[in-house]
Amino acid sequence: MSNTAWIIIAFACYLLGMLLIGFSYMKRTKNSEDFFLGGRGLSGWVAALSAQASDMSGWLLMGLPGAVYSLGTGQIWIAVGLFIGTALNWIFVAKRLRRYTIRANNSLTLPKYLENRFHDKHRVLLLISSVAILIFFLVYTASGLAAGGKLFNSVFGFDYKVCLTIGTIVILSYTFMGGFMAVCVTDFIQGLLMLVGVITVPIIAFMLVGAGNVMDNISATGVDSKAYFDLFSSADGTSYTFVDIISQLGWALGYFGMPHIIVRFMAIKNEKEIKKSKVIGISWCALSLAFACIIGIVGRAYLPKLLDGASSENVFIEMIQRVFNNDIGIAFIGGIFLCGILAAIMSTADSQLLVTASSVSEDIYHSIINKKASAKKVLLVSRLTVMAVAVTAYIIALDPNSSVMGLVSDAWAGLGASFGPIVLMSLYWKRTNLAGAVAGISSGAVTVIVWDYIKFGGKTLADTTGLYSLVIGFAISLAAIIIASLCTKAPSEEILKEFADVKNGIDCGCDEQEQTEAAQ
Repeated sequence: MSNTAWIIIAFACYLLGMLLIGFSYMKRTKNSEDFFLGGRGLSGWVAALSAQASDMSGWLLMGLPGAVYSLGTGQIWIAVGLFIGTALNWIFVAKRLRRYTIRANNSLTLPKYLENRFHDKHRVLLLISSVAILIFFLVYTASGLAAGGKLFNSVFGFDYKVCLTIGTIVILSYTFMGGFMAVCVTDFIQGLLMLVGVITVPIIAFMLVGAGNVMDNISATGVDSKAYFDLFSSADGTSYTFVDIISQLGWALGYFGMPHIIVRFMAIKNEKEIKKSKVIGISWCALSLAFACIIGIVGRAYLPKLLDGASSENVFIEMIQRVFNNDIGIAFIGGIFLCGILAAIMSTADSQLLVTASSVSEDIYHSIINKKASAKKVLLVSRLTVMAVAVTAYIIALDPNSSVMGLVSDAWAGLGASFGPIVLMSLYWKRTNLAGAVAGISSGAVTVIVWDYIKFGGKTLADTTGLYSLVIGFAISLAAIIIASLCTKAPSEEILKEFADVKNGIDCGCDEQEQTEAAQ
């Protein structure tokens, strides 16, 4: 049996395992709360690894290593920004958001939380939040499906569209069947697999290259090794400006507004588990981001024939195939590590499918169109929405030339600018009101769309300034929240009381000890 056949077997075993998990949770999913939050029963380990795995996507093992491979270590500022954002999200958002979603009428989704938090009786927040999620998550989900298609195409040489179809069907199937718990358990497994692969493979490749040969091998590719390792310049010697570095660090701002990440905070079993999840999640993030950058550096020395462009995003794939290509047993192990890349892709795409489906079925259908719908009917609509979103994202991803990094960047900016500021302000500034929330979400979304897609004189503002749209979108959204809130009526006494209850841990699923700690 050939090496390729053993890799196919590894992929088949992995995909079958994911489907079995989805099937096993299908009978346990009885209502929309089970489907979207798993009954708020996540353990610390599952919450942490599923949050981080759903966060990083194929970008971690394809986009980031490819950027470092092509442009040098100056690209690690993105990783630094992401680590800062992850840590701040766990420290400042996780516990308080879980409390507030319980206090705010047991909100199951981010749009529903915002509606309940600001007592929006006209459903304006619910509608604009759901629309923003639908628009930007379609692009985000498409990036994951595209990464999966590229993985299969690179490994097996199959037609890109065939590969895209296979990946979409598997992700759709277990998400459709098992809902939130199936997604979280598969993400937990995928998070472990990603971490093992991202650490093991570059270490082996580094040993094969030899520590003393790294600089020489990189120089042999035609770049100045000194410039390549300069954190403040590109591999071609071009110095990074202040705007360049701020734009990369600005990725940190996106975390506060990522529905597929913060929904894990809402679903954790209790606040004691949050403490555990925080340590696990931050540690996982630090290791995975550091080694993703190392993959790009070692890859440049180990695989000098890869060139800039789309092929650079395949550096980890090529590295695995080269390292584990000596005999049959090793080829099977290589197949398992390749599944780690697939895990990174699937763990994000499934979460995005679920969050988008929740926005349509729970926030629009159940809350606006059919308020009297039974639990079974809402669950059915949820599953049908998962299917519709997957098909739409599949159509967007049909272009084989689409950049994983580009798609993720656009979606990350849109979601981060729309929801990041209002999530933070809703949790920490009691003066924030409904008008401020509407202004913040709307201005953030519109800013990113204008900045990235509308051309002025043949160029977008992103091209002209070089500034990442998330940075400017986040700033404008934050300013809009503050200005609109201060210029309109202050929140009611009831809203202020709920804010105080959350601050003090009252009626928020906290035990007496946790309430005492909160009050102190």
